[in-house]
Amino acid sequence: MQKTPHTGSYYAASANPSPERPPLQESLDTQICIIGAGYTGLSSALHLAEAGYKVVVLEAARIAYGASGRNGGQLVNSYSRDIDVIERNYGTEMAKALGGMAFEGAQIIKERIAKYDIQCDFKPGGMFAALNKKQFKGLQHHKALWERFGYNELELLDAEQTRQHIASDEYVGALLDKGAGHIHPLNLALGEAAAVESLGGKIYEDSKVIKIERKERPEVFTQSGGKVTCDYLIIAGNAYLGGLVPELAAKSMPCGTQIVTTEVLDEDVAKSLIPGQQCVEDCNYKLDYYRITGDNRLLYGGGTSYGGGDPVSIEAFLRPHLEKTFPQLKGIKFDYAWGGDFLLTLSRLPQFGRLTPKIFYAQGYSGHGVTTTHLAGRLISEAVKGHAERFDAFGQLKHFPFPGGRLLRTPYTALGGLYYGLRDKLGI
Repeated sequence: MQKTPHTGSYYAASANPSPERPPLQESLDTQICIIGAGYTGLSSALHLAEAGYKVVVLEAARIAYGASGRNGGQLVNSYSRDIDVIERNYGTEMAKALGGMAFEGAQIIKERIAKYDIQCDFKPGGMFAALNKKQFKGLQHHKALWERFGYNELELLDAEQTRQHIASDEYVGALLDKGAGHIHPLNLALGEAAAVESLGGKIYEDSKVIKIERKERPEVFTQSGGKVTCDYLIIAGNAYLGGLVPELAAKSMPCGTQIVTTEVLDEDVAKSLIPGQQCVEDCNYKLDYYRITGDNRLLYGGGTSYGGGDPVSIEAFLRPHLEKTFPQLKGIKFDYAWGGDFLLTLSRLPQFGRLTPKIFYAQGYSGHGVTTTHLAGRLISEAVKGHAERFDAFGQLKHFPFPGGRLLRTPYTALGGLYYGLRDKLGI
């Protein structure tokens, strides 16, 4: 059987060696079955394997084939809609519950890297960069908000201080998050998969799930002819789940984002662009994000295509953004350009819940998936072990279908994106 290749990304080209994992073609009986070998699935698998559970992971393509192996590699704290939005919509107690977990995902990743010696080019530090005075005022609010919830790793920078951190004249200020960081996302996933297997877990690639039987002991059937019967099922396919679970698909929408990676830069050039080697994202609604890779390339991403997919030319789309940020790189050669889908919810908050008492799901991180997926895995493992309070706190968030159903969700959301994109350009 021919293996499904990863997308033609810089990450796939620089991935650490990883063993071939066959498709499932037999019937298995296990305690835990997980659909999807991205970060949600791998984090869940690793937490449960560490607790002694027998775990089987079914991946439709390759480990971290989707967003987990294609993203910007930034460890961004909190959620796509911040704690103040949760407080305004759900009250103080809900804000305390979710706010107390908003900074946990990045810490889990750092713990995994250290415990299992995962080689994924981890570098500490991240920055939110303001393009106008309104955005800078928002960063002041951001700092005060996070500090109110006990997070004290932030430093506000004025325009001159920001230029010392980023060799660009685009920004009026920035917020430095010393507790953030960035990684090679595919190598992080491969390291976590190896950790799962070292604890006895089984991972099968090219094993797309085509049917779920919602029985007392759930049964899962794969396109490759396999079957898994389990005590607990965890659905972690996110934007690549397709229509397998219709009630989840109705309340979410795949969205595409794009990334380019330059040729290798001279070390002094790479250090001049971002001397502290932090990752950066701007404060626009349709934001740009970038960082220096472990081998001194500039990795630059941005844009959102509602409904998923990529523009005709990723390079033509992103080059003007990159060259506006760093005019000194005008005409720089791009070695890699790729896209991938993340899963958007109407509220921009993640969807955690159960389909039955034995079937859990977590998805819809809306652009903040690297850290929140790792938190999700810990919370799912706690729920399986009988301590569901933190998982159920997320389960209380209300999620609604996109207006107009699946037919109209993309144009309606794209129209909203155009509105906010115009506000970005006008600085209002």
